[in-house]
Amino acid sequence: MADFRGMGTLPPMGHGLSGGFLEYPIRGDRFAHRVAVQEHVASFTSPFQTIDLVRSDAFGQMLLLDGHIQLTELDEGLYHAGLVNVPLANLAAPRRALVIGGGDGGAIRQLMTDIALEQVDMVEIDEGVIQVTKENWPALAGNAWDDPRLHLTIGDAFPYVKEAQNQYDLIVVDSTDTYEDEEGELSEALFTAAFYRDLARILNPSGLVVTQSDNALFCPYGRENTVAQLGQVFPVVQTYHLAIPSFGGPSAYVVASHGVRLASRAEDVRRPDQLAQAGIAPAIYDAAFAELPYRQLAGNVQVPTA
Repeated sequence: MADFRGMGTLPPMGHGLSGGFLEYPIRGDRFAHRVAVQEHVASFTSPFQTIDLVRSDAFGQMLLLDGHIQLTELDEGLYHAGLVNVPLANLAAPRRALVIGGGDGGAIRQLMTDIALEQVDMVEIDEGVIQVTKENWPALAGNAWDDPRLHLTIGDAFPYVKEAQNQYDLIVVDSTDTYEDEEGELSEALFTAAFYRDLARILNPSGLVVTQSDNALFCPYGRENTVAQLGQVFPVVQTYHLAIPSFGGPSAYVVASHGVRLASRAEDVRRPDQLAQAGIAPAIYDAAFAELPYRQLAGNVQVPTA
């Protein structure tokens, strides 16, 4: 959990620090970022989690849920472009999309730039995330909340997808990570084969499911577990990554389908305009599908059992 000690009346949230600095974990208590904070903009405890917004010199606005970093002003654009525009660029004519989670509004902001989309459905369990970011970081969603193509449901994604009758060309799972050494995370059941089977039922034959999947370098087991679970359901599973500084390294994405494959080179995507408008240069796209050029240390491969 992060700590805001040293910020006047701000509540302590874990590790002990002082002097106006925030420390938040990248991987449990093994690796953390320490950031000078200018202002604790907002704090709200919903029925599900504690939502904090802070302003820092290094990252600008920062959104944390239960003390874990979710987004920063510096790099959320690239994070959301990877989550949304990379798969969109590989779909010929998407008409309907579903977003699971993503209450900050960044994912739907990116989706709404695609004029091919006729409908965007969204299910978010915590309305508090929507309200806090709407009031204190409106640029994050832009005009997406007012777009008539958006159909928002506040509720649990599990019954939603079980009962859904629509078929989707793109399903975006924009949930929190499951965190090492913590139990009962809000999103834990979103990374299971049972949930992915429900998604498979409502995914068009030519559609894509994409999910973020933790830090590809320091927490590769998160990506590996997601690949394994999706592989029980879908015949095609691929991974890619983008450098997100506030996440402590490359953020992993996993995409699955009934048969469609992402192009591994920008020159081969179906709609290159989706990459260009999101600021993903061809070299960045191509590098996203390359193997990370780092030595794999034993401590980063598996979650320790003791």
